[in-house]
Amino acid sequence: MSETDVVSKMFVAAHGDPIRIVPLNVGDTILQATEAFAAAAPALPRLTYRNGPLITNVEVFTIFWGPGWQQAPNSALVTQINQFFEFILTSALIDQMHEYSVPGRKVAHGKRIGSIMIATPKLHASVTDAAVQHMLQHEITTNAAVPKPTPNTLYFVYLEPGVKVVQGGAASCQAFCGYHSDISGQIFYAAMPFPGCAGCRGGLPVFDAITSTSSHELCEAITDPIPGQGWYDDAHGEIGDICAWKTKKIGQYVVQLEWSNHAGKCI
Repeated sequence: MSETDVVSKMFVAAHGDPIRIVPLNVGDTILQATEAFAAAAPALPRLTYRNGPLITNVEVFTIFWGPGWQQAPNSALVTQINQFFEFILTSALIDQMHEYSVPGRKVAHGKRIGSIMIATPKLHASVTDAAVQHMLQHEITTNAAVPKPTPNTLYFVYLEPGVKVVQGGAASCQAFCGYHSDISGQIFYAAMPFPGCAGCRGGLPVFDAITSTSSHELCEAITDPIPGQGWYDDAHGEIGDICAWKTKKIGQYVVQLEWSNHAGKCI
């Protein structure tokens, strides 16, 4: 698949299955395709509320899947990722989400509620989204350390290095770098493959690429936990899609810019 095909596939999703991914960063190609797409779409993105759920006080639970997370240097990343969530969930990034509150659903600060590692069984080189969902449901049902889902629970599943994820007929490091979804409208989760390719690092160090893509999915899950039923734009996708691979720092962490209806730009 060519870089242009990858970008085209990403935009086709906007007219069928709602966009819910961090797209692959393919440099000038994605920029040119974005500009061409924008020329044929409404001039200014505008997220509209589709009356679905929002995550108002997000409670993040991190799951590190695969024995690779127990080995250096990845074991250090586990601590860093958890520290990132402890900071970012009460930061200015969440304050930006306040504008997407609706009557009876006020988006406010959240918290990290725990973390586990799953070392067995050993993962294959490729994991499907169905397998991610099966693992998550199994752990929720059988592992007392994993909290039961609530309207605010958001599970972040980080895959060990060397494992690609296949979702919607596409694969990580070929067409996307992460995504969020739901199981029966009751369990909200994000799947985060390890950024083991240039297209999922976007010129950033590994940890910064992880925090950037994680912030993308965090903000999208808060504002559109069932993709296409929360805040969504039929032409441009979710709050993070509009601003993909545009970053800033909050505190010591690199995060992605997110679309603001109020400001009419990525902030």
